[in-house]
Amino acid sequence: MRLKKIVFLLIFSLVIRNFGYCDENNKTDLEELFVNNNSVIYALNIRTFNADDKNGNGIIDFNLGETSGNFINAIDRLDELKSLGINTIHLLPITPVGKVKALGTAGSLYAMSEFAAINTQLVDSESFLSPKEQAKKFIDECHKRNIRVIVDMPSCGAYDLFINRPDLFVSDKEGTPYTPADWLDVRLFNIPDNETLFKSDIFILHKIFVNYMISIGADGIRADVATIKPYIFWKELINYARSKKEGFLFLAEASESWTKPASDKAYFTDYKKLLEAGFDGYYGDYFELKNWDTMDKLTRSITERQKILKKYQSKKSVIGSFETHDIVSPLITGGENYSKIIVWLNATLPLNPYYVDGFLQADDYIYNYSNKKANETYTDDEYYYVHQGQIDIFNYSRKPGGDSNKLIEEHKLAMNLRQKFNEQITKGKFIVLNSDNPHIYAFQRKFNKKSVIVIINRNLAASENVKIKIKDLKKNAKITFIKDIENKNIIKTSAGLMLKPGEIFIFTIQ
Repeated sequence: MRLKKIVFLLIFSLVIRNFGYCDENNKTDLEELFVNNNSVIYALNIRTFNADDKNGNGIIDFNLGETSGNFINAIDRLDELKSLGINTIHLLPITPVGKVKALGTAGSLYAMSEFAAINTQLVDSESFLSPKEQAKKFIDECHKRNIRVIVDMPSCGAYDLFINRPDLFVSDKEGTPYTPADWLDVRLFNIPDNETLFKSDIFILHKIFVNYMISIGADGIRADVATIKPYIFWKELINYARSKKEGFLFLAEASESWTKPASDKAYFTDYKKLLEAGFDGYYGDYFELKNWDTMDKLTRSITERQKILKKYQSKKSVIGSFETHDIVSPLITGGENYSKIIVWLNATLPLNPYYVDGFLQADDYIYNYSNKKANETYTDDEYYYVHQGQIDIFNYSRKPGGDSNKLIEEHKLAMNLRQKFNEQITKGKFIVLNSDNPHIYAFQRKFNKKSVIVIINRNLAASENVKIKIKDLKKNAKITFIKDIENKNIIKTSAGLMLKPGEIFIFTIQ
């Protein structure tokens, strides 16, 4: 075991040297873009992003000539994302995945089995390029289109990694590794919280991960369940990454509502300490929107967050975490009108808009093969395991998408507003408008004598009447209707508005 560790440390030193990446363009503008709320982020799973499911059964049947998503065919969809105003891609994990005690027939993307390698499931077998070269080519093509790339850093390791390196994990007296929360696909890493941390193999491996991702051109890292690691871990790793690439973004998966560790053997570092450690932003609690049926709940979330973010020396921000790969599709929880509300809140609130592949294409992520025995598997799991209502990260499955373009058209309209009134939305004040109906979301984004007014009926079941006071609505004001109700003139009178269930009313004032 001692000899094995010595050999491993020698390999470490070589890898650190080889992946100590630094090129002449050793910088990115993603950090600046994000903290100023100018990132429009699209999360995607390369394994499904441009998959070709010819027979429509939802699963990629390789024996029938079907093709899963890979870095090369993913390039074909980049212009589509560009046309949607996407300027940042969040790649769900691209590292190799575990096959032992796995979930799903391809294995969970978050069950990382290696730190410095590309998941071969994501490569084009017919390409002459190596897996690493294919990943780099994809990112290079993103950069050509002015799209930045965030890569996902899994928080835990696969059982396969535990078999090879049990010393990297927290184990009980019998040597059994701990499974955090109900994450059956991963095991908990052992992270020292003292002076031994920076010399530990586990910390060196995370540095290798950073070096590897920078070497393929990544602009930032999204830290999966960042709360599970201590403050000093993140502070040192973030400083290290930025010494390699200026402007490198760190986004923490963390929320105000997360107050407990995922395991009694795990650390818990709250979002405030993560921001203090150097993270540029975090998820926030926008995924609670389904429970915010009144304006005061939305207001409280935004105003409290803005106060906290101002306390840090460097700028910080959040994403519009209304829907993520861990959240049941808004089309299921609230329907099309609720999904449209998410689109407009993404576009008009003080945050970075965030979408998961398939949401704008009206995918409800319902898979008819769920829990059925598979004809073929690439792990030790013989069943198609999925989280119904969430994008599939466990199998070789279909390209995400539905049969409606309504949300895409809504998003394009919303992004057009965001571009035209960028200063109002990214720099402007968030002003709550006085309303006599608590079920109406009503707010103003104001900057330099121009305003965007947003009025939304949060009640998805019934129409609501409301009277709203808008200070800047003077006789000589120039009003432009972006998203409107039938009677445009009503806003110029003292009469109230009547909004249908989930109706959205947006106009600008100069």
